[in-house]
Amino acid sequence: MATPLTIADLKQLAQRRVPKMFFDYADSGAWTESTYHANESDFSRIKLRQRVLVDMADRSLETTMIGQKVSMPVALAPTGLTGMQHADGEMLAARAAEEFGVPFTLSTMSICSIEDVASVTTRPFWFQLYVMRDKDFVLGLINRARAAKCSALVLTADLQILGQRHKDLRNGLSAPPKFTPKHVWQMASRPFWCLDMLQTKRRTFGNIIGHAKNVSNIASLATWTHEQFDPRLSWADVAWIKEQWGGPLIIKGVLDPEDARAAADTGADAIVVSNHGGRQLDGAPSSISMLPAIVDAVGDRIEIHLDGGIRSGQDVLKAVALGAKGTYIGRPFLYGLGAMGKEGVTLALGIIRKEMDITMALCGKRDINDVNASIISPQG
Repeated sequence: MATPLTIADLKQLAQRRVPKMFFDYADSGAWTESTYHANESDFSRIKLRQRVLVDMADRSLETTMIGQKVSMPVALAPTGLTGMQHADGEMLAARAAEEFGVPFTLSTMSICSIEDVASVTTRPFWFQLYVMRDKDFVLGLINRARAAKCSALVLTADLQILGQRHKDLRNGLSAPPKFTPKHVWQMASRPFWCLDMLQTKRRTFGNIIGHAKNVSNIASLATWTHEQFDPRLSWADVAWIKEQWGGPLIIKGVLDPEDARAAADTGADAIVVSNHGGRQLDGAPSSISMLPAIVDAVGDRIEIHLDGGIRSGQDVLKAVALGAKGTYIGRPFLYGLGAMGKEGVTLALGIIRKEMDITMALCGKRDINDVNASIISPQG
């Protein structure tokens, strides 16, 4: 294939290079995957207003997210097992994001640890926090993120229990992978992936092994992970987390105006309108379809971001027009990472930026900070 021109091109390349169990992890949703698909398809229903004979020179996509300057309103979303898409994946993606001028968000369930990512970056990144039953471990994560000079904490609110993800269950997903005949074949059919993985020591959950109590190997990790996600997580816990962290706090996983009001009441700096990429409640509405109602409910009280379904720069522009101050891309950068490593992440960001820039101009705008609902066609 020639140089990829779209995120779909990168997806195709990633599928050829990454073992099936890990590609499916990045590219699947819960149960029937209806919400996963709605995240994408609902963007296509939004139509844009074409404007002509307006000044399109000197365009700018620069803006801010939670007061931090970004080269465009896009952050790399926190994604688990990123280091299984490509060896040292979180470190490579973080470096690409830093060079591009956008935030990188490291997942609690990453392969590379907080310290690993801090060792290869020169500017602060963001850290995503899952709240576990073991509050000492949670506090340890917060303190490690602070020591690494992370500039924002992203609290995921929609994973108190795990949605049923059929592809992961059928694939027997694990990190590192199991060595059954099926798994060995999946890896053997992806030799370049294997060669890269043989050259790194990072093949399991770096933020957990050696840090959580009584978790020193893979067997103990599986038991700990199954038991630790806290179904009792409530808004009261947010206050404790905010107090312990003391810095900018973003709450991710809000999909209802009532929950958005509760989030705003906590004093958090931003919320992310998100359904976890369609990987939790199948049958829930798409993120973009709920954005206008949430903006109406709390847009004057808290900064609003959006995650889910973005596959192009046009999608980013539509989200901004409907009130999002920033957006997050997960699968697009994972496709780039799986396909081409760090270069692929940079290419994915470049594709998003070019599409957003051209579309903004053709909608008659020169500055992303001037984009609003006026670019949305009433015919959409």
